[in-house]
Amino acid sequence: MLVTINVAVLLAIIIILRLRLRRRTQARSRFDEKLTVAIVLVFGVLIAPTAFGQGILDVVVQVVQGVSQSGR
Repeated sequence: MLVTINVAVLLAIIIILRLRLRRRTQARSRFDEKLTVAIVLVFGVLIAPTAFGQGILDVVVQVVQGVSQSGR
């Protein structure tokens, strides 16, 4: 039996765990912040070409257009 795991799903789980399990009272180190940014960037690159990623892009574009039009 061969078990496969999607790297994007694995990174999503890691991101959620990092955000949920870190202590709120402790200050985050620069290394911790850089690691979180790197993980999120890699996740974004992996999810961008998928249908889910395109859906997120469409929603973000609509929100940005709505905000820019409300400022006029």
